[in-house]
Formats: sequence, C-alpha cells, structure tokens
Amino acid sequence: MESKKALPVLFAVMFLVMVGFGIIIPVLPFYAESMGATPTQLGLLMAVYSVMQLLFAPMWGRISDRFGRKPVMMIGIFGLALSFFFMAISTQLWMLFAARIIGGFLSSANMPTVMAYVADITSEDNRGKGMGIIGAAVGLGFIFGPAIGGIFSETGLHIPFLLAGASSILTFFLVMFVLKESLTRNDTQAVLTKKVPLHKAVKGPVSILYFLQLFISVSLAGLEATFAYFAAEKAGLGTVELGYVFMIMGFAGALVQGGLVGRLTKRFGEGIVIQIGIIISAIGFSLILLIDNFTTAAIYLTIFGIGNGFIRPSVSALLTKKSTTGHGSTTGLLASFDSMGRVIGPPLGGLLFSISIGLPYIIGILLSIVAFLLYRVYAKNINQLQVKVS
Repeated sequence: MESKKALPVLFAVMFLVMVGFGIIIPVLPFYAESMGATPTQLGLLMAVYSVMQLLFAPMWGRISDRFGRKPVMMIGIFGLALSFFFMAISTQLWMLFAARIIGGFLSSANMPTVMAYVADITSEDNRGKGMGIIGAAVGLGFIFGPAIGGIFSETGLHIPFLLAGASSILTFFLVMFVLKESLTRNDTQAVLTKKVPLHKAVKGPVSILYFLQLFISVSLAGLEATFAYFAAEKAGLGTVELGYVFMIMGFAGALVQGGLVGRLTKRFGEGIVIQIGIIISAIGFSLILLIDNFTTAAIYLTIFGIGNGFIRPSVSALLTKKSTTGHGSTTGLLASFDSMGRVIGPPLGGLLFSISIGLPYIIGILLSIVAFLLYRVYAKNINQLQVKVS
C-alpha cells in the first residue's frame, strides 16, 4: 500500500526524535563530569545505550509485526521522553546510568518500527526512496539537535535534557493523533501464522547483508570517535570548525538520502547503489588521510558522508524485499547489527588511533573493501539460487 501522506509524518517523527537525541550529545559529557564521572565511566555511559539497542531492537521489531507499528512506536518515543526527563532531574551518576538504560531499552523500538512502517506503505520500486527520506530525517535531526543543545547549555546543563524531553512528548502526540496504523488485522494474523524463527534471518544469502551493515557501522563509529583528535592534530581545527565540518557533511548526506537514493535505487536497483556507496566511502577514508586545513577537512569528510548516505537506506530496502521474516523483525535485526557496530567502533577506533593517528581510516578502507566483497558474495549466491529455482 502506497501512502504519500504517511511519509511526511514519519519524516517529522524521526526528525523530532533525532533532534531530541542530538540535543544532549554536546552536553552529556560535561553533565556526567559534574557528577564525578571519570573518562572510563563516561565511555560506559555512552556505550550502555547502544548495548541496550543491540539487545532489544529485534524484540521490538517482532512485537510491532504482531501488535502493530503505532503502539510500539509510541512506547519507544515515550521511553525516550522518560529518560530525558529522568536525566534532567538526576543528581548522582547512577541516576544517569539508569536513565540511559531505560532510554536505550524503550527507544530501541523507534528505528526498526519506523523502517518497518516505511516498508509496509511503499511499493518495492519506491522502497529505497522511503528509506532514504527517513535517513535524511535522521541526518538533519543530528545536525540541528547538537546546535540547539550547545546554545541552551549556557543557561544550565539540565536545560537541554528538558528540551529533549519536550521534543519527545511533542513527537508522541504527533504519532498518537496524526499517524495511522500501517498493518491490518490480516497482516498481523499472517505474521502469527508464519512464525518464522528470527535465527533463520541470519542464515542463507540475506544474512550477508546484516554483516555488511555491521562492517560499515564499525568503520563509521570509529571515524566519529577519532576524527576530532585527527583534525586537531593534522589541520589545527577547534570545536567550532569541527562543528561546521560535521554540519556540512550532515547536510550533504541528508540531501543524498532524501533526493538521490530513491531515484538511483528505482533506476539501477539497491545492489548497484550499495556498491557505489561503499566505493565512495572508501575514497572518502583515503582522502581524509590527506586533510591539512578546514576546506579539505570539509570536502573529504563530505565525500565520505555522501558514500555512507547511499548504503544504509539501500540495505534496509533490499532486506525488507528479500527477508522471509516480517518487516519489523527484519529492520529490528538490522538495527541490532548497526548498534553492534556502534559498540565496537569507538573503542576500536580509539585503540587504533593510539597506535597511529591515520590507522582508524586505513582500517576503514579495509572494512569498506570487506563490505564490498560481502555484497559480491551475496549477489553471487542470490544468482545461483535463482538459477536453481528456474
């Protein structure tokens, strides 16, 4: 079922969710330090959220297949609001950890459910476009959120958390009153009848796409964790310049996902777009090694961001077409692999950076090559299966 009305609403929902999430990013380290957090504890505070997403995103995806997208989405957004308000009133470090654990557990429902909703309402030809639009919303939310958080943190470190909570409450009511359920009773009954075990999703050719996304996520998270230090040492960039660099990259990635991914996947198919994205990302990693000023940092990081922007929406679209599990189970498992990459990537990137400042990006190139080869293996296996069937 195609729906032109639902996609703009989903765009707004994910934009507001990510604005709320982004608002706290520049503030959380200082907020935790004010409660006595050590660098190690701060790292754990950041990681625990991704760990909860890793563990529970598949569960929420399966629940949305069974009971509908809208109620699960509302649970996820309410959980996000709850965690933000809890952080705002926190006075001790354990309270911040509790808030992050609660937020990670409940909000892990958001991304897989929204992606599954897109898969429900789009035809296979327009699936890539729908996933790209959601990817653009995520990217834009990450651009505006940190900027808002940075501005309002000057009033008080707890203020951004209140704003993030208010943004989530607004999103909750947007879903409640404007968004319609995408699944019919027949759809949920069909899922119950099929009852495909989730472990079967990580068997066969389709499973390769999950691991492809894992390698891409590890390389991206490693870059995000180390680029500020790398750019400071190689090009003398400060926090303001870095903010602008990431903003330029974010806008470029959002434009690509919102406008170009859909057209390219419709014309050439998701496979070609995934491969193009991986190649451009690898080129971006190579160029990042050569940065020496603000301009080169902005251009080279943007090239990487454009390549990365091609990959996730195309992988999501292809998986929802090929997987034998429900859309929610599929996108939930993909979100879990993505979170696994975000758990592994930062400490791995930091370790590599401590050995040699360019090593995270050299490894990024190698991981991109591995991801490209994984797609070629997937394509070969799919072709062989089609030959056997015919």
